[in-house]
Amino acid sequence: MAVWQGAVAALCMAVGGLGVGWMASGSSLIRVPFFIALRDNPVLVVLSTALVAFGGLLLVRAWLRLGQRVDDWRAVHPLAAVKVAALWCAPLMVTFPLFSRDVYAYIGQGRLMAAGLDPYVNGISALNNYHNLGPDSLWTEAPTPYGPLFLWIEQAVVGVSAGNLEIAILLFRLAAAVGVALCAVAVIGLSEHFGVDPSKTLWLTVANPLFVINFIASIHNDALMLGLLLVGLLAAVRRHPVLATVLVTASIGVKPITVIALPFIGLIWAGKDAGWGRRIACWAGTAGIAVALLTAAGAATGFWFGWVPAMATPGTLWIWYAPFGLLSAIAGGITQVAGGDPDLVAGIVKRVGTIVGALAAVWFVLRGRSEKVFLRMALAFTAIVVTAPMIQPWYITWLMALFALVGVRDGWPLLSYYVVTVFFTVIAITDQLDVFEWIPLWVVRAVAIVLSVGFVAYMMLWDWKTRVLFAPLIPKRSTA
Repeated sequence: MAVWQGAVAALCMAVGGLGVGWMASGSSLIRVPFFIALRDNPVLVVLSTALVAFGGLLLVRAWLRLGQRVDDWRAVHPLAAVKVAALWCAPLMVTFPLFSRDVYAYIGQGRLMAAGLDPYVNGISALNNYHNLGPDSLWTEAPTPYGPLFLWIEQAVVGVSAGNLEIAILLFRLAAAVGVALCAVAVIGLSEHFGVDPSKTLWLTVANPLFVINFIASIHNDALMLGLLLVGLLAAVRRHPVLATVLVTASIGVKPITVIALPFIGLIWAGKDAGWGRRIACWAGTAGIAVALLTAAGAATGFWFGWVPAMATPGTLWIWYAPFGLLSAIAGGITQVAGGDPDLVAGIVKRVGTIVGALAAVWFVLRGRSEKVFLRMALAFTAIVVTAPMIQPWYITWLMALFALVGVRDGWPLLSYYVVTVFFTVIAITDQLDVFEWIPLWVVRAVAIVLSVGFVAYMMLWDWKTRVLFAPLIPKRSTA
């Protein structure tokens, strides 16, 4: 029942996405009467929003119930868990991008490549009629932070799609699905290596609503980045260090953030009881291979290491649940009241957060028990994420995958997994919805927020099947 409930939930999201998913003004579908009626009528827009919000939280409930209904994950074949994930992802393959329009930035960057422009120097605004491509305004002037491998993928998609946005979106979704498939293969292999149940780990990762929503519905390239990272880690534990380094370098070529994993590949290569001499030699080996491959890729594109300054450029975004993001906003506000430069102070706070995260990551590389390499790597990624001023829901998928492979015990660790999944699903659902400018966006978002909060309250307080999962969080009433 839980499996099919999840399928219905994904179908609701897919149907709702036709009304409030992101559609570019240059789309060939924008003048189709069906979509005009669906997006021009406020009642249908609200109904689409309700379907998306209801579907997203129903998917969470289905995922929770699936975990409850399986008494012993060892009795479940990993292929069954993979089929569940595929069933929940399938409806979302054929709807408009939901909760993010990053895929339109990918298309714009691919067109920059096709035009012979350097995407590490030029924003999408360098293209004629760039606004028709549908990217977020934040990307129109900004250089791309992605690696050379993903630039080639973007260029290839633009070439194959021949300017058709819908075909390009489908191709990027297929690339994301490949990333999810790589995650599944690696999770099975790594789970077996570490002695944790592969079916339960698949449930915690590829079948998790955050993976389904952020990788397939939102079409983030993090799916491919994470898939390549995990298969690289699988190669590492199977004692293929060169192949592992190549695969992790490919992951860096998608999103350079996974450079954090390279020193841990070196530690795995060095072995459990290696001394400092062997560790340094293996670190040098992984770094040498990675630098050589990235240099060759940079030479092939002609853009070299342009992604380094693009990554290093401090962002202006912040979010209230990111500690250093909130601190930067508070510090900037106080400075403005005092007559100072709020942007300068906020920027300093953000930079301090970046430095703290980097130092913590280095500490986890250098210190700790040698047999806890994967846990230390998970903590290093966590340090980088939680000290950033902007924490996007899809960043959490990286951490969830790494911690799941370490092993998530029942009790507070699993409860934390539940809470994180619920929280970031709500954040995704209520963040970005595409509506025509004459329809009040605040009304549409209010509908999404009210439905999401109401559904979460129902699952935690009234649903007798799921509320037991959250019981430790609910204060007990006094009987005196």
